[in-house]
Amino acid sequence: MSEVNKNSLEKILPQLKCHFTWNLLKKDGVSPDLEDAVCHQIEFLNTEFKATMYNFLAYIKHLSGHNEAALQCLRQAEELIQQKHSDQAEIRNLVTWGNYAWVYYHLGRFADAQIYVDKVRQVCEKFSNPYSIECSELYCEEGWTRLKCGANHNERAKVCFEKALEEKPNNPEFASGLAIAMYCLDNKPQKPVSINILKQALELNHDNQYIKVLLALKLQRMNEEADGEQLVLEALKNAPCQTDVLRNAATFYQKKGDLDKAIELFLRASESLPNNGYLYHQIACCYRAKVKQIQNTGRCEASRNREKIEDLKKCAIDFVIKAIEKGVDPLYAYADITDLLETEPYYQVACSKELPSTERQQPHQHYPNFQGHQGKGKSEDTATQHDLEDFPTRAKSTEEGKTKYSPQNMAGNQLPQNAPNSWYLQGLKHKLNGELLQAAECYEKELGYLLRNSPTGIGSFFLLSSELEEGGEAVGEGPCNPILRAPEP
Repeated sequence: MSEVNKNSLEKILPQLKCHFTWNLLKKDGVSPDLEDAVCHQIEFLNTEFKATMYNFLAYIKHLSGHNEAALQCLRQAEELIQQKHSDQAEIRNLVTWGNYAWVYYHLGRFADAQIYVDKVRQVCEKFSNPYSIECSELYCEEGWTRLKCGANHNERAKVCFEKALEEKPNNPEFASGLAIAMYCLDNKPQKPVSINILKQALELNHDNQYIKVLLALKLQRMNEEADGEQLVLEALKNAPCQTDVLRNAATFYQKKGDLDKAIELFLRASESLPNNGYLYHQIACCYRAKVKQIQNTGRCEASRNREKIEDLKKCAIDFVIKAIEKGVDPLYAYADITDLLETEPYYQVACSKELPSTERQQPHQHYPNFQGHQGKGKSEDTATQHDLEDFPTRAKSTEEGKTKYSPQNMAGNQLPQNAPNSWYLQGLKHKLNGELLQAAECYEKELGYLLRNSPTGIGSFFLLSSELEEGGEAVGEGPCNPILRAPEP
């Protein structure tokens, strides 16, 4: 194809409504776990809804540099749409065809890209715009996709489902999407969500077990826990292996204080998601809460149960280590059990565990269930967002990052000073050992690291110019040489 036609494509492609024009993800912002999570989800989806995930998987493949594999995913999406939506195939294929055009363009196969641009035009010309149209099916696909891409996309997802419902107000798929999007936004006080939205979605699709557990969590928050538990029990009976149901049901019992039930459900979910660090972190939090329950019964009772408390503490630490192995930020993970690391033996347990090498790490297999599009972590909102995003809490995006933050790096006095949180973790070790001066030095170095790398440039107000240019190791060499200094006159 001539250069002139290539230029023509470059003007047309941005007009297509598809993953490439929705501004979803960046190449360096794609978690290596996301692809496995989407594949895992496709395995459990009802056939008629798999096309949406195949389209998203194609986009992820492209961002990973695997354009031929992306084309195969688009073929799968196209076939599924033809099988399950033959009466709407043209409309529902617009996103798929748009993705085709973009992938072929990136492969340099401009003639093939033009073929799919022409397919889109032939459909859209029946309406008002030659390359894009406004329709509920397109808004729905964008809405579900945005729910998968992180909390920053929830507001736009809500708008998409609202627009879809304007045309088809009683559509169960659209109503479920809106309910989930608004539930995820409910943690913002300025955007209160009516419980009626979840109830309406459930009325339109009573078999949606995921919506049931979300409604249960909402009822629990409104002090209607008994009614909420009935919904949880019903959802667990109807979907005993659906991991997003298990995770949110576990959160329900965690908040209720039934920690043994919560642990049981989190463990059941982890059987399907063995590499989900979020689940292990929540299990650790449950064991920590069990320790607190016993300690709060009184000194005598705690003394009689000392051995049990020791076992529970060890379980909490073991699951925190598992969470870190699977990519959870160690600063975040250890923060919830710091009060359990009261003595050196516990800290040594936490610091001496060796993580598996990157070669032995298994693919991440998170399972956020769209179940026919019917379907954070100290709250049910966090758990829900993980169901939709497929990311472990604050997970690192590279295997290299996971190795840097390993607990084994904390065992000695020398840590890789360029690793975020490394000086904080070293300081924590000194603090637990009663070495307060050394702890203060490490905390100062961590603060210097944060100031020096702050995008706001605030470090220039506190650090000398020479320190701003140096690495973390040279900043703040000791407690008598503090990092925070006024700038030189």
